[in-house]
Amino acid sequence: MGDLSAAPLLVRALRGEPVERTPVWFMRQAGRSLPEYKEVRKQGSLLEICHRPELAAEVTLQPVRRHGVDAAILFSDIVTPLDAIGFGVEVKAGVGPVVADPIRSHADLARLRDFEPDEDMPALRKTIELIVAELGPQGIPLIGFAGAPFTLASYLVEGGPSKQQSLTKAMMLADPELFEALLRRLSAIAVASLRTQVDAGAQVVQVFDSWIGTLSRDQYRRFVLPVMTDLFTELKDLGVPRTIFGVGTGHLLDLLAETGADCVGIDWRIDLRDARALVPDRCTLQGNLDPSVMLAPQSVIETEVRRVLDSAPDQGHVFNLGHGVLPETPPEVPGEIVRLVREHTAKKSLA
Repeated sequence: MGDLSAAPLLVRALRGEPVERTPVWFMRQAGRSLPEYKEVRKQGSLLEICHRPELAAEVTLQPVRRHGVDAAILFSDIVTPLDAIGFGVEVKAGVGPVVADPIRSHADLARLRDFEPDEDMPALRKTIELIVAELGPQGIPLIGFAGAPFTLASYLVEGGPSKQQSLTKAMMLADPELFEALLRRLSAIAVASLRTQVDAGAQVVQVFDSWIGTLSRDQYRRFVLPVMTDLFTELKDLGVPRTIFGVGTGHLLDLLAETGADCVGIDWRIDLRDARALVPDRCTLQGNLDPSVMLAPQSVIETEVRRVLDSAPDQGHVFNLGHGVLPETPPEVPGEIVRLVREHTAKKSLA
């Protein structure tokens, strides 16, 4: 990994090391609210852009250029590997991932073959190489990511987005053997993708478990934690910080830390002080401004940014949102928040 003392600000913060200021980036910072992204989208669908390295790299780099964030996150989607292996998934605008033929039985698992990134999606490595070529001289890291097994399973079982995850949880409870087999296959797909991303140049990885908050503590511990622990163990030898993030996970934060992740992402529903009391000190925290704040007047934005920073631990914190950038966010607001975070935390570090 080279000279550790020269590691980017974000990497050092994720390791829990002292830093000169708090790093900041935003989930879903690439695309959605940016007019330059909307121009790129005229050239193809989201999945089509992911298969065109020059376009995917351009979209990834746009928020770095516009906002001055401390990291780029690969422009992709959690279902991209599933699309690449021909499972049959579509990302519908305004809806999300949709599966025409959901998984219902053990026989359906045969359709979920291994993901071989360099063969199934050569654009993945090429995209990252293009991004790193531009970011490297600036010392800005690229974050690679993958969907967590439970969240991916929910799309494959439900057939699309679901707030209740009823069919998914019914399978989990009624046929735990099938459900574990499904999670294990999806875990292997995530690991293969992340290992390739790091090999190509990503310096941080994040696993998104967007729907995991629908589970109880007992359900998470019994059905998901063993798979997630193995997933993060499989990534340990990569030597890069590993973050886990989910929505509505205030009741699961200590269990998310048990997976072996180095950093736990916190949504906006819980104060960072309370999160710090639940997550062991070996894990850093990331978050957790409510994305809706970005739609509020400047005075409210300043107050809420300072509130998050004042509740954050003095060391081992990355400023982010409690979920992703909303599509209606004014394009200049993320950059203003970057400025506020830098101003506020630089003064604290000098105090």
